[in-house]
Amino acid sequence: MAQTANNYIRVCNVEKYYGNESNVTKAVDDVSFHVDKGEFIGVMGASGSGKTTLLNMMATIDRVTAGHIYYENTDITELSENALSEFRRKNLGFVFQDYNLLDTLTIEENIILAQTLQGQKKKDINERCGSILRLLGIEDIRDKFPYQVSGGQKQRCACARALVSHPKLLLADEPTGALDSRAAQTLLETFTRLNRELAATILMVTHDAFSASYCKRILFLKDGKIFHELIRGEKKRNLFLQEILDVLSLTGGEMSDVC
Repeated sequence: MAQTANNYIRVCNVEKYYGNESNVTKAVDDVSFHVDKGEFIGVMGASGSGKTTLLNMMATIDRVTAGHIYYENTDITELSENALSEFRRKNLGFVFQDYNLLDTLTIEENIILAQTLQGQKKKDINERCGSILRLLGIEDIRDKFPYQVSGGQKQRCACARALVSHPKLLLADEPTGALDSRAAQTLLETFTRLNRELAATILMVTHDAFSASYCKRILFLKDGKIFHELIRGEKKRNLFLQEILDVLSLTGGEMSDVC
């Protein structure tokens, strides 16, 4: 795969096996692609397609069996566990279906906890936190506790926590799964704004075609392989959504899983 100046992340011939010699499962099968700086990319596929395994390897949560993953010039597959932990802390942000907020801390305290523990300057932390709170429209709930706010607001807090350290990549795993339709739409519009205004690089794994229609590009996984790719270009979102549904209809019975 040719490297260009924009290739923030390169996934090269990655494979992942689970099990032992008598019972081996190939979860990811020779997958290669790149993510450009400032791109909002989606990964779709039915349960068992390998999409979450792929995300976990890119997130340094899981190790590849074969292949390489590069963040700019850093090959994370060659890093030690300690180096991986440091890389993860400095370069990656995470938004998952479960918000993983601490109920004993306020919204603001949840967002800045990691930076505070790392001993960063309070002024710098407060400035970054304030700008992210304003951008995500949750400045008015900064002093509330998680149990006092809605699910959508909790998820935007999780986004703020992920973005406050300016990660190279924001990884989102089914981020709308626990939200109602209105909160999900608000979160997806927030991702779009982050991508547009902060040039945030986002990779989102999702079953949901509506959620995927907010992305700029979508990779479709089946049986651990990439079998199709869609690029939104200048298309309106409703037309892109129809293209996504058309691709999903070709996978044979997966429509109910993703719509």
